[in-house]
Amino acid sequence: MAFIVQNMTWPMVKERLEVCSTAIVPIGSTEQHGYHLPLGTDVFLAEHLARLISDRTGALVFPTLNFGYSWVWRDRIGTISLPQDHLQLILKDIVKSVERYGVTKLVFLNGHEANGASMKYAIRDIQDTTSVKVLGMFYPGLQPIYDKYMESPTWGGMFHACEFETSLMLSAREELVHMDLARAEYPDRPPLYGMDNTSIGDLSVSGTYGDPTAAAKDKGDRMFEEFAAKAADLITRQ
Repeated sequence: MAFIVQNMTWPMVKERLEVCSTAIVPIGSTEQHGYHLPLGTDVFLAEHLARLISDRTGALVFPTLNFGYSWVWRDRIGTISLPQDHLQLILKDIVKSVERYGVTKLVFLNGHEANGASMKYAIRDIQDTTSVKVLGMFYPGLQPIYDKYMESPTWGGMFHACEFETSLMLSAREELVHMDLARAEYPDRPPLYGMDNTSIGDLSVSGTYGDPTAAAKDKGDRMFEEFAAKAADLITRQ
């Protein structure tokens, strides 16, 4: 059973905190994910994983942050991007809020890789002023799990609307995936990419980096189970 704060009354939350003072805040983004995946992909994946972790740990799951740092997709229809420092402040304020009523361990569960820097530095900054143990996670145990199930190559180590995310979405929200529209795309990589301000949003026609046509629901099911087990182990051992 997952403990979803939005579905609970405040006395229910209070009672749960007396049993387990750990909470999870999923972090996502609202941005394009190719022709075949919804703009809420990072939100849906983070939420689904959070529920699976709650099932295993009894942790509360707070509402997901639907907006993140999405600079590279800022010119694509539907995208909303927060500056990194704004996101960092929001995360720190969340810690301050939950500390007031007894959360002792807070997990930021990130579903959007570009949020990583804001999450990392928010956790570092807030540790000097809070007693809450704050953890940041992005698909814990990712590399060996990825290597175990994925058949198609990444685009220079990056995944976006590819076999990986599409498989996870087929597991989490299959009704929102349009596999008939999925297209593999591996754009040419500029020689100065990563050294200048070239945006990947300008390189891909479809918005996909990788091969979503290789995706399968059973891959997503198995990966989610392994991510959830790894996360639950890390949370309970800290």
